[in-house]
Amino acid sequence: MTTVNQAVQAKIEINHLDLFYDTFQALHDVNMQCHAGEITALIGPSGCGKSTLLKTINRMNDLIEGCRISGQVYLDGENIYSRTADINSLRKRVGMVFQKPNPFPMSVYDNVAYGPRTHGVKRKGELDDIVEKALVDAAIFDEVKDHLKRNALALSGGQQQRLCIARALAVEPDVLLMDEPTSALDPISTAKIEDLVLDLKANYTIVIVTHNMQQALRISDRTAFFLLGILVEFDRTEKLFSVPKDKRTEDYITGRFG
Repeated sequence: MTTVNQAVQAKIEINHLDLFYDTFQALHDVNMQCHAGEITALIGPSGCGKSTLLKTINRMNDLIEGCRISGQVYLDGENIYSRTADINSLRKRVGMVFQKPNPFPMSVYDNVAYGPRTHGVKRKGELDDIVEKALVDAAIFDEVKDHLKRNALALSGGQQQRLCIARALAVEPDVLLMDEPTSALDPISTAKIEDLVLDLKANYTIVIVTHNMQQALRISDRTAFFLLGILVEFDRTEKLFSVPKDKRTEDYITGRFG
């Protein structure tokens, strides 16, 4: 498939990826690229492999017993599944935001400072700067700046999710993975997260799993449609939704199944 960014090296490149849970094959020969400064949406019915693919990009599937992978996943040209890959470094470079907000049961400040502290930042002044920048970048600083010592669990659901985004940003990742980040939120909070993601794409490569096709249409540059672990179609978002090449894609986006 020819794309406008084909001449530019992809930030993430996935080649001939197969993934098995014991004998069950969850992903079949997936080939796709994600570019810096873009939002890539993964859509498809439940159980089609979207979240599984997302978790291959930071090797979270390593934690699942019986999971095995063949093929390659490259980040800036380096195969993250090579024997010499540094998984700790990978997970610093590839942040993750989950479906349900999952702040730690500690203060707002300590939630955001947690990652930098883990990676060796100890000086309070430096931590203060990191925390403030992450909260600003996650569009929540003005709401929490006077309550940094407050328990994060006291925040609203939408605030908690933006705090989790700030926590991911605090370690300065290159890539931000988002697994249905608005599915547990009300429409107002969802709109705030979508606006935030659009702002963040200038500085991050973003891959988002969503069940909401209108959300994919609103915020993503490219969309990948999965069905039963197969990448059926991958194209510019407006093209995939307006003139899908595959009948299965058309049937899904028009609501015939899913």
